[in-house]
Order: sequence, then C-alpha cells, then structure tokens
Amino acid sequence: MNNTGNQTAGSEISTLLVLRHQNNTVGVVQSISAGGEVIDVRPENKDSDAVMRINASEHSFAEFYADFYRRLKDPEDYSFFKVREFEAYEAAVGLQSYLSDSSAAEKEHLRQYEVSIDAVESFRNNKIFQSDGIAGKNTTDKKLSFVKHNANYRFQVEDVNWDSISELSLDMDILEELDALEPLLRGFKTPMLVPLRNDDGEEGNCVDARLQLRLDENGEVVLHVHRVQKRVDFRKKFMGHKFSKEDRMNLMNSGNMGRVVDLLNPVTGEIVQSLVSLDQLTNELFSLRMEFVRIPKMICGVDLSAEQREVLCSGKPLFVENMVSRHNRLFNATLQFNAEKQWLDFFFNRKLNEDGFEWCAPATFRGVTLRTWQMEKLKAGETCWNTSWNGYHYS
Repeated sequence: MNNTGNQTAGSEISTLLVLRHQNNTVGVVQSISAGGEVIDVRPENKDSDAVMRINASEHSFAEFYADFYRRLKDPEDYSFFKVREFEAYEAAVGLQSYLSDSSAAEKEHLRQYEVSIDAVESFRNNKIFQSDGIAGKNTTDKKLSFVKHNANYRFQVEDVNWDSISELSLDMDILEELDALEPLLRGFKTPMLVPLRNDDGEEGNCVDARLQLRLDENGEVVLHVHRVQKRVDFRKKFMGHKFSKEDRMNLMNSGNMGRVVDLLNPVTGEIVQSLVSLDQLTNELFSLRMEFVRIPKMICGVDLSAEQREVLCSGKPLFVENMVSRHNRLFNATLQFNAEKQWLDFFFNRKLNEDGFEWCAPATFRGVTLRTWQMEKLKAGETCWNTSWNGYHYS
C-alpha cells in the first residue's frame, strides 16, 4: 500500500480497500449507495469486474477521491487505502490478517498508509490556486474559510450560483443562520421548511419550501425548490396506483406506505415495482424503484439476517434491539426504508400492532419518572406539566 503523500503519476488502474472501524472488517470498494454507505466486496468473494476502478495518476485520483469522500454519509466510520487493482484481493486478505493479530498501537501505525482527505484537498487547493480557479473568482474570505473546513461535502460554496439564489431573498448567511447550509452542501434536503418570497411580487407574501442542491444538465449546481403542497388527495391515483385505507394510514402516520406496489411510468408506460413514501413537511409523494433499494448488512453494530433485510427491502417496519449509538450506548428502534430519503428511518418510542405504528410515551423524561396520567396526556398529544421542567409536549 502506498501513502497518499507519496503517490507517483502513472497510467495503471487502482482501487480502494475499505476498513470499517465498527467491526474491523476489510473489503474492496465497489460503489457508494444512494444513502452514502460504502458497498464493498469481501476478499473471499473474488470478482475483479465488481470493484471500483480508478485512474491512478495524481491529478485524476485527487479529483476522484475528493468527490467520493463528499458522497459518504459518515466518512469517519471508514479508512481507505489505495492499492493496484490486480493485487486488491491479496492486499485485502493481508490487511485483514494484520488487523486480527495486531495490538492497538500497531493498528494506529496503519494511519500513515491511509488515503488522507486533508492531503488530497491540500493537493487540489494548491493546484486550483495556481490556476484561475478559486483565486480568480470574487469569493469572500468567509466562503473560502468555509470551503477549507468542509472538504467532505458533496458541493462547495464557490460552486453555487448565489446570484440565482438571491432572487429568492436568500443568501449564504441566511441559510447558515437557519442551519440549512450544511445539509444543502452535503447534497441533502433542508431538514426544515425555509420561507421564500412568492413569485406574485406582493411584498411580505412568502411560501414555505424545502431546498436541495442538484446538478443540472450542464453540470451547474442549482437550487431545487420543494414547495409545501396542499394535503395529499389520496382519492387520486399515484402513477396508476390506487391507495387503500391501509396505504393512507401508513403514509400519514410514518411517511412510508409499507409495501411494494406496481407503478406506471408516465413517460415510458413501463410497470415498475417500487416503494412509496410521503414527505410529511411538503406533502409530496415519492417513489423509488426496487432496483435502487439498498439495505445494509449491518446497522449500528447489529448484523441483519437475510430475513430481516428482506423485511426492510419489502418496505415493512422492523424492530431492532441492542443497536449501538455513536456515543456507545445501546438503543432499540423500529426501522423502515424511506423511498424519499433512500435510506432507513429510525422510529423511537413506537411499537407495532395490527394497525401499524402506535405511539408510546416515554416512562421517564429528564430524569423524572412519569406518572400514568402524565403518560396518557402525552400519548393523547396534550401538554404535560412538571415543576422540574416547566412543561413538555410529546409528538
């Protein structure tokens, strides 16, 4: 394995090994899922056509890796090593063997061989500043500082057409104050509704919407606006699908319909098996073809069986116990695949019954054990008061 700082230009094809910190397993990188998770091939499953192939030259690799890293949902969960494609599986077996027999200090020694995103970005920034790239743009120091400290984002501040966004009475400062800038640069929708000036020109007339940065046909970074719509009319068909009473209840309660259905592609006329979810902030319906549904083999430290993954892939909810949080705490939750997010939803304080999800009020809150009447009020959606925390509304 070669250190990123010592790469030499060349025409040979390389690939990446991935080390998952959660379980110390090594694989050969195949791709990244829509949810930002690494899809890899285990060393024992040799298939050279399945691995990621990368031009090994310095400039090409730096551009590739910077984009690859920004697409990861949790890049800190992995370490990556650049190897030549023809020796990838042999290197993966060797690295796995090394990890199995190494002390903590010896494992720490591996860091000098990792592909460092800081080294890659430093290489790219030096190259850019030597040209007419960022240095040739009218970019504020604040923006440059933000870019340098957030190199793992999918989009960079200087790539965004801020002039176009200003027409919506928005700018970088406003989005940052709303805590909306970071999810936008990561490629996600804003987790909150953002007020926008209405197109009718009337002063003070605003509409609410979720925002998302996307690449248009010309490769430009543009802002896509998901405006709040009226309540969904479930009497109308959605891509040829007629909603049942259970479908409507599931979408309203959890945001996910909970089953695979046949949808009609309005352009091609093709019948496509898909999952359907509802954006509960904007009341938009979204579908995802089954071929794009990806269920991880492990979630929060828990190995999912083939049966459990099949349940999630079918859109149904699955209760999973003893998952491990980022703070190394055990927790339980009901998981369900969300077609709009293209990833799993985590539902806490809910349980399953014959009618679907049922809310469960917590037994304790802020260290105070709740009484039965308090739990009943919370379950009913009412405000519950306690002198130690001045009231709480559970939803």
